[in-house]
Amino acid sequence: MAIRLIPFVFVLLWASGFVGARFGLQYAEPATLLTIRMLANVLLFVALVVILRRRVPTGIDLLHCALVGLFIHGFYLGGSYLAISLGMPAGLSSLLVGTQPILTAVLLVTFSNQEFKLSQWLGLAMGFIGISFVLMGKMEWQSETDKLAAIGACIVALVGITLGTLYQKRYCHNVDMVGSAMVQYLAAGLLFLPVSISFETMVVDWSIPFILTLAWLVIVLSCIAVLLLLYMVKHGASSSVASVFYLVPPTTAVQAWLIFCESFDWMGGVGFAFAALAVYLVAKKPDFTLPKLRLGSVKN
Repeated sequence: MAIRLIPFVFVLLWASGFVGARFGLQYAEPATLLTIRMLANVLLFVALVVILRRRVPTGIDLLHCALVGLFIHGFYLGGSYLAISLGMPAGLSSLLVGTQPILTAVLLVTFSNQEFKLSQWLGLAMGFIGISFVLMGKMEWQSETDKLAAIGACIVALVGITLGTLYQKRYCHNVDMVGSAMVQYLAAGLLFLPVSISFETMVVDWSIPFILTLAWLVIVLSCIAVLLLLYMVKHGASSSVASVFYLVPPTTAVQAWLIFCESFDWMGGVGFAFAALAVYLVAKKPDFTLPKLRLGSVKN
C-alpha cells in the first residue's frame, strides 16, 4: 500500500516547489536564489555520486547533459522564478508550465509521423479552454504591473522544459541519472551566476525562514523527490507518475491558497479542472510514446 502512494507523495512534493519559490523570493532575487540553490544542489549530488558510486558523464555526453541543464533548470526554473517574482500567483505559474505534456505532444505530431487520437484532440481543446478560463477569471496577483512580462517568462519556462525533455530523451537516455543531474545543476548554476551579478543586487536575507526554505528546495525537492523518482523508475512505476502528474497544478493552487491565500473565482476553479483533465487526456496511453519521465525532465 505504501509503495502505491509514492507517485502521489512525489506529486505533492513537486507541487510545493512553486510555493517554495514564492517563499524564497521574499528573501532573494530570482537569479540569486537559483544560483545559491544550484550550488547547493551540485554539492549535494557530488556527495550522492560518491556515496552511490555513480558515473559522471564525460565527453559528448557531458555536453548533452549540460545543454539539458540549461534548458530545464536554466530556462524552466529561471522563467518560473522570474514570473513569480513579477507577481504571478504560484498556482497560475504551475498551471502554465504544467501544460508541457500537451506542447510536447503537439511538437511530436507536427514534426513527426505521429498522430493524435480523438481523446487527445479533445484534451488539446480543453487545455486551451482551461487556460483561457483561468486567465479571464479573477485570480489574485501579487502585483499586476508586469503581467505580460510574467506570462512571457512562463512561456519561456514552458518552452525550456519541453525542449529540454525532448533533447534529454534523444541524447541522454543512456547516461547515469544521478551523475547527469549533477552536470545539469552545474550548467544551470554557471548560467544564473553571471545573470545575478549583472542584473541583481545579490542581497540575501539569511534569515531562518529563508534557510528553511532553501533547505526544502534543495533537500526535499532536489534530493528526496528525485530519489523517489529514481526508485519509481527502477521499479517500473514511472508511468504511474506520468499518469498523476496532471494533479500538480491544482495541488499547487490548493497549497498556495492555504499558505498565501492566493484566491481565484469559479472561472479559475473550472479552468484548473479543465487543464488538469486536458493533460490527463493527452498524456494517458497515447498512440505514440511521449518522452519518459526522467531525472531533470520536470525540475522545480
